[in-house]
Amino acid sequence: MDPFADTLQRLREAFSSGRTRPAEFRAAQLNGLSRFLRENKQLLQEALAQDLHKAAFHSDISELILCQNEVDLALRNLHTWMKDEPAAKNLITQLDSAFIRKEPFGLVLILSPWNYPLNLSVVPLVGALAAGNCVVLKPSEMSKCTEKVLAEVLPRYLDQSCFAVVLGGPEKTGRLLEHAFDYIFFTGSPRVGKIVMTAAAKHLTPVTLELGGKNPCYVDDNCDPQTVANRVAFFRYYNTGQTCVAPDYVLCSPEMQARLVPALQSAITRFYGDDPQSSPDLGRIINEKHFQRLRGLLSCGRVVIGGQSDESDLYIAPTVLVDVQETEPVMQEEIFGPILPIVNVRSLDQAIDFINRREKPLTLYAFSKSSQVVNQMLDRTSSGNFAGNEGFTYLTLTSLPFSGVGKSGMGRYHGKFSFDTFSHHRACLLSHSGLEMLKNIRYPPYSDCRQKLLTWALGSHSCTLL
Repeated sequence: MDPFADTLQRLREAFSSGRTRPAEFRAAQLNGLSRFLRENKQLLQEALAQDLHKAAFHSDISELILCQNEVDLALRNLHTWMKDEPAAKNLITQLDSAFIRKEPFGLVLILSPWNYPLNLSVVPLVGALAAGNCVVLKPSEMSKCTEKVLAEVLPRYLDQSCFAVVLGGPEKTGRLLEHAFDYIFFTGSPRVGKIVMTAAAKHLTPVTLELGGKNPCYVDDNCDPQTVANRVAFFRYYNTGQTCVAPDYVLCSPEMQARLVPALQSAITRFYGDDPQSSPDLGRIINEKHFQRLRGLLSCGRVVIGGQSDESDLYIAPTVLVDVQETEPVMQEEIFGPILPIVNVRSLDQAIDFINRREKPLTLYAFSKSSQVVNQMLDRTSSGNFAGNEGFTYLTLTSLPFSGVGKSGMGRYHGKFSFDTFSHHRACLLSHSGLEMLKNIRYPPYSDCRQKLLTWALGSHSCTLL
């Protein structure tokens, strides 16, 4: 028996009825989402604390506030985003109406991960609802407490004829992906991204894939090591390193490494104290499987900071590795934990070559007092996102798209980019039912005069008469 058939049929019927298209309905769903965030703030904080050992403040700044900002932006701009967009015309179509209409795709599937289980569920959901779609949300089964809140509480705030949460592990998700959707939005690993894309291809379903990869962090010799260490340590160990855009490894000269390592130790001690395990600002590894994987990576290179672990608490200390070889496991996979390898390069050119020999990262970081160095790194590499002398603060800006490139993903979202992602941009040309005498020029037979006139009219001429 298919566990999803009835739910998907209900949602498809709701979409076919046109229920989700009016702006008033979309606004009502967004207002419901806003109430869910406000009225269940403590419940969500408690769930995130149980899943990831997140302090309430960290849940606020990395999940709840960012979600609320997206909802508020969509509500303020919904009518503007929905408006038909006029299109430029040529001489042949001057009397016609040309525009782009943003239409909902239909039934959308959102597959969200465990590392920011609220943020990475709700932010794409805002775009999907604002665009007028019916939505199936499949949260990660690994963040069990947040999954439970999303499944049991969130649907009370939305129209359940147009929205559903489905649960299950990899096997059930595989069965879910056998169904035809009109759009699939997936956040997760490249390995699972390939599975999602393969399933989508069977139905020619468009996808957004927000994946991961190894995000390089180049540190130039012309830097203040403590400033760099503060920023790198904060963004590397935030959420215990379980962030897809976190700096994954550092590229720097041996001379900068000698200055950077003690600065990193100073930053880690200042942030998390002499006993980081007791710090309220340091989370835990999501589960036993990931803990064992990460502990195995501690044998790579040489540990110069941290390296302690406690299996009973799923705790791994903020760690820095040196003498790391490119061929070691820690440099072959996305770390997704509180481990920071340092790889030595002799120059900016060598760092750029190292980066360009590998898969395109989700984010690339460059630190230097020289704007020329930062701009060279920006100009001569490719990544989904880029930050100079900063970490992933760009995620707080709804004015910037978040996206991958190559194996780090495809498609983009955040702010209006989410609305556009979940909207079909329909090209429309409306012509007058009469005025046939003016249309006669395009019909055969084509005399020399008519050919010249048509050729000229189709050219890129400006016309200010109309």
